[in-house]
Amino acid sequence: MKTKDKKKKNHVPIRINALFISVFFLFSVLVLRLGYVQIVKGEEYQRTAYLTENVTTKLDAPRGKMLDANYRVVVDNEPVFSITYTRTQEADVDERHKLAQKLADLIEKGTEELTERDKKDYFIFLNEKQVESRISKEEKKDTPPEELYDLMLEKVTEEDINSFSEKELEVLAIKSEMDRGYTLSPQRIKIGATEKEIATVSEHLPELEGVDIKPDAERSYPFNNSFRDIFGQVKQIPKSRMDYYTSRGNDRNDMVGTSFLEEQYESLLRGTKTKIKYVTDKKGNPVGDPVEEEGARGSDLVLTVDMRLQQEVEKVIEDKLKDAIRGKNAYDNSKLDSAYVVMMDPNTGAILSMAAKEYDRKTGKFKDIPFGNVYHSYAMGSTVKGATVLTGLQQGVVSPNTVINDAPLTFGDGRSLKSHESMGPVDAVEALERSSNVYMWHIAMKLAGYDYSNKRFNENKVQEAFEILRNSYSQFGLGVPTGIDLPSEATGYNTGMSRELSQAMFFSIGQFDTYTPMQMAQYVSTIANGGLRMQPHLLKEVREPSVDPNKLGKLQYRFEPNVLNKIEMSPSQIKVVQKGFYEVMHGNNGTAAWKFKNKDYNPAGKTGTAEIDKATGIVNKTLIGYAPYENPEVAFAVVVPDIKEGNTNSEIAEGALDAYFAMKKEGIPTKPDPIEENQEESR
Repeated sequence: MKTKDKKKKNHVPIRINALFISVFFLFSVLVLRLGYVQIVKGEEYQRTAYLTENVTTKLDAPRGKMLDANYRVVVDNEPVFSITYTRTQEADVDERHKLAQKLADLIEKGTEELTERDKKDYFIFLNEKQVESRISKEEKKDTPPEELYDLMLEKVTEEDINSFSEKELEVLAIKSEMDRGYTLSPQRIKIGATEKEIATVSEHLPELEGVDIKPDAERSYPFNNSFRDIFGQVKQIPKSRMDYYTSRGNDRNDMVGTSFLEEQYESLLRGTKTKIKYVTDKKGNPVGDPVEEEGARGSDLVLTVDMRLQQEVEKVIEDKLKDAIRGKNAYDNSKLDSAYVVMMDPNTGAILSMAAKEYDRKTGKFKDIPFGNVYHSYAMGSTVKGATVLTGLQQGVVSPNTVINDAPLTFGDGRSLKSHESMGPVDAVEALERSSNVYMWHIAMKLAGYDYSNKRFNENKVQEAFEILRNSYSQFGLGVPTGIDLPSEATGYNTGMSRELSQAMFFSIGQFDTYTPMQMAQYVSTIANGGLRMQPHLLKEVREPSVDPNKLGKLQYRFEPNVLNKIEMSPSQIKVVQKGFYEVMHGNNGTAAWKFKNKDYNPAGKTGTAEIDKATGIVNKTLIGYAPYENPEVAFAVVVPDIKEGNTNSEIAEGALDAYFAMKKEGIPTKPDPIEENQEESR
């Protein structure tokens, strides 16, 4: 037994020694290999590392869609093909120019976006020596090297840039797009190439280095031109705004929203880009296959506008303008060519419809100009009298029971001013019902400290009256930004101050400053809801992009009504004006009762006429209001500029309100897909 155990023990050291020898051999091989890599091949590998570079390029993701208040798609993405150019570091400006010349023979490229600077740069590129010869020796001597090119630009004349042929301009337009792109980043030369262009370019691809045909997306509009201007445009970043967009993280060749909603909500709509990572050699040429990280489509916007209502209102405007301009009973309205309508929820600020039309007398066609509701301003006339009465009540110069005799006013210099008719004694409600100028003038005169016994006024007090009225009007949104979610809204024209009492009086009846239709809609909404100035808005919700086109994505954000301010007038004072607005449309002497007295939706409102040209009788006709009177759910503003005869403002307002309440009776569904709503509620 002892002999066997001894033999067993002798085997153990042998095995351990064998293991040590194996490990020693493997380490020796590893050391030799590392030595070979570091000593023999080290310099070569180091050189290779220095010659390569990691480059990441990005491709635009499809933009988010837009839907109307009833979740119908109003802005979509249509698949198209684009002609692209991807430049390498070796491609110089001369090569790009030659390539642009070839492409100009194969595709059509618009030149309308070329600037004067683009043309001057191109003229210098083609005629550098000629332009240099125009610079004198003295000018060269006195000009720092870094400013020499600016001097060359000055030497390019208008005649020079007008000498380009259409084909040369087309080459320039293509070359400009090529020059914009980053290295290895596909730059769109033309979006939405035709089938013929795709076929022609495909045939010549071997001789068009860097040119390719790639699938792309272009905005489409299922409701055609309706509201299209407010949706906005998507274009490559304009050169004039390059610094702005690049500072926000955009690449130079990005497609971005450049106007209206596309611009306002660019960060939501643009999505996450696809990233393509290249390894390149020292010359910038790709080494191996790129690695791609897929992007994602942008978020979808749900708007407050009902496109069916929008189209009905647009039709109403066209029909009523046609009647006033060239209908059977057309008046002498030679200057009339447009009308504006805003409809909004006075309780939330949601814009339900924002329509405007402009008539071209040469073509006999209408053009959509819905943006005019936010960017065009007009004298609004008597529609501002509600704000004037509330100012007078709040300042204590009149009370609800104050009776003023509406009779011609005669001043010390012999001037006489009067309402459209002599009304006799009127209180605040009747002054609004019958649209008394005299009542409003007395408010302005009392604010200005007018001395009735001596028929005199203090010029400094007149300026105080201006300040009181303008500050009061601003509480309703008149003369100040409404907060609408569109870029750079207009705020109307502030005519300033005057020491003339008559100017303060005209101010009190809406014939001094100018306002936008959107401001008027916000103003009447403030009266309708009892004194809260609501922020008007076009965005209702933001939704995640949905894989299923028939379902909504999950809710990301919902706009909550935003109160900008509460007016200083008391509820009882606001009710005085509300009652006056009701009588305008129902009273025996109401200026709009003839049209609205028997409407079952029970509206309230105020008419207005602003004199534009006394000699020709041209005026602006306006109408603001809300309905129903007891529980307002829709407020509106109608503006018809440069009209001479007719009641087009009332006719348009009637058609718009009729359309709204008819659709309400039909019970149009306003809820999204219930499955998606359940997902949303479970979050």
